[in-house]
Amino acid sequence: MNRRSFMASAGALGVAAAGSHAGLGSRTRPEGRAARAESFGMHFAPHFGMFRHHAGEDPVAQLEFAAKEGFTAWEDNGMSARPIAEQERIASAMHDLGMTMGVFVLNPGTAWGPTFSRGHGEDRGKFLDETKGAIEVAQRVGARWMTVVPGTREPRLDNGYQTAHAIDQLRGASELLEPHGLVMVLEPLNPRDHPGMLLAKMAHAYEICRAVDSPSCKILCDLYHQQITEGNLIPNIDRCWDEIAYFQMGDNPGRNEPTTGEINYATVFAHIKGKGFGGVLGMEHGNSRAGAEGERGVIDAYRACDPG
Repeated sequence: MNRRSFMASAGALGVAAAGSHAGLGSRTRPEGRAARAESFGMHFAPHFGMFRHHAGEDPVAQLEFAAKEGFTAWEDNGMSARPIAEQERIASAMHDLGMTMGVFVLNPGTAWGPTFSRGHGEDRGKFLDETKGAIEVAQRVGARWMTVVPGTREPRLDNGYQTAHAIDQLRGASELLEPHGLVMVLEPLNPRDHPGMLLAKMAHAYEICRAVDSPSCKILCDLYHQQITEGNLIPNIDRCWDEIAYFQMGDNPGRNEPTTGEINYATVFAHIKGKGFGGVLGMEHGNSRAGAEGERGVIDAYRACDPG
């Protein structure tokens, strides 16, 4: 599934000293929801549209269906583009359902050009404005994490200069986010689907986060992208562990649900949980089969891979 198709009170949470692996609560079902399936052992987060054949087009109905199936989290890359009234309605429903809000995209306007790598003051100003707007959205919907894609490479500059410019820009955003306990998560994208991006590998994301040196700047490890870019998933997770705050999934090839490709998600999930991760894992992928049958297949795949 094309990454661009996904792009179409948080402060009270705080940021733990490590900033990455805080738990999100137990698996206990909210009172009065006896019909709800046993919650998954990890905070897998579907997105709007994934279960529309079962739940219809209404966002709240989709949330209610997912909660009934045992999902405890949700993500919506396009949340910032939704009307404020709709954001508030979604947030209210998630609160009532006991669901945690995962990522939305912080910087849709600066994600696809050399806006981090060329060191222009105009680029920095636009990104900081996006950050200020994202803080308002996060507070409104109860989100803690926001995806940042640090743009494309500037071919006229050495990679070292580009990385330094990105670090400076991200430090500025971190200063805005830290007082609110919010975390931007940098997402490396694979060069097959997204050629020319500044950030493609976990090691580069790790280098940048260590240099920014803020609990508000961490890594989003999208296992689909990393399987394509460099594989070696578990060793790279271990090396970057202190800087990872969020995961996303999709099997390869196809970018569909686990069990449809080459990644052994049962083993990867067990490893992540065994390291103590209690955060959100976003289901940023398509459904391998159409209709309600395909939606049920997604749920069944996560049941099969859930470490419990």
